[in-house]
Amino acid sequence: MLQRFAILTLFTLLFQLPDRAYADQPMFHAEQGVAIGGYDTVAFFVEGQAIKGHRKFAVMWKGAVWHFVTKDNQVSFEADPRAYAPRFGGYCAFAVSQGYLMSGSPESWQIVGGELFLLYGPGVHQIWQYQSTELISQARDNWPSVLKQ
Repeated sequence: MLQRFAILTLFTLLFQLPDRAYADQPMFHAEQGVAIGGYDTVAFFVEGQAIKGHRKFAVMWKGAVWHFVTKDNQVSFEADPRAYAPRFGGYCAFAVSQGYLMSGSPESWQIVGGELFLLYGPGVHQIWQYQSTELISQARDNWPSVLKQ
């Protein structure tokens, strides 16, 4: 009886391994633990451009470290991180709209309706500009279930 229980337990554990081996993607894309490549997410809104942040102005949020150019930007982010964090976890919003994940580039971005969207690169950015409303809707339909693929 004990042997049968041990075998059943072993099989149960083995069948759970694939789920653990292919764990869900993190909610925010963060290379080496740093969100959006170390760029200051508040600067997109305040300065209208992508600016690398500094380690001395850093915050841990949602499992990633976020860097900022100034203490003021850090404080703004801490007060309302969801207002500044890129949508779809900083993954390419176009890719999410198509049902897959690809890293977003802080060098290719757009603010639509007060929300920051990162894109893969210039080619995707051109497509995005002309169809952003439709693509955002598709991406919202796919988020966050796309993280499990």
